[in-house]
Amino acid sequence: MANLRQNTQVTPTHVTPRKTTARAMEASVARSTALHLPPAIPLDEWQDIGKKISGAAESSAWWLGDWLIYGRSAYPDRYRHAVEETLLDYQTLRNYAWVARRYVPRRRRPTLSFQHHAELAGLPEDEQEFWLDRAERLNWSKSFLRSRVRAARQGEEGTAAVESRMQIQLNLPQDRWQRWSQAASAAEQDLQSWAMARLDAAAAHARGQ
Repeated sequence: MANLRQNTQVTPTHVTPRKTTARAMEASVARSTALHLPPAIPLDEWQDIGKKISGAAESSAWWLGDWLIYGRSAYPDRYRHAVEETLLDYQTLRNYAWVARRYVPRRRRPTLSFQHHAELAGLPEDEQEFWLDRAERLNWSKSFLRSRVRAARQGEEGTAAVESRMQIQLNLPQDRWQRWSQAASAAEQDLQSWAMARLDAAAAHARGQ
């Protein structure tokens, strides 16, 4: 949000930093096109500053979406002109607001990015929760989440929210379980998806496809 306030000092939000990091933040100056940092910042303090900037940048999409929703409600006849005077892109704000409306604050996952939520915004709420749970638990990237949702819609992988499933229990030696888990991780898949893909490939080969 540095472009909304110029020549202001960067101040930490949400997380209380160590005193040394706080001093480094206070000595840093953010302008619309630059961040000026004091010399000789220790590596861990420099890293903390980056985390706070990243957190603010990620949060700004939610903030702007909620801001536009409020403006539409409070000033229905005047908000559009007011937005134009801020020089913010109205279409971008509309996209933010649409996603924000699809998730009440208690449903927003702080461990996932705004873009993770945007990928699922058009789905019913129960499906959103299913995919958010998986992305959060398995640490999926936004792109990988998109690929899994697309695969599900193409019939390669169903969601628990819309399909019934057969449960299969396997008794595996520990070494085999570890090998499979490592192979699934290398393929950027959870173990279940990886195993299903291998079984589908084996079935297709057996049928001569």
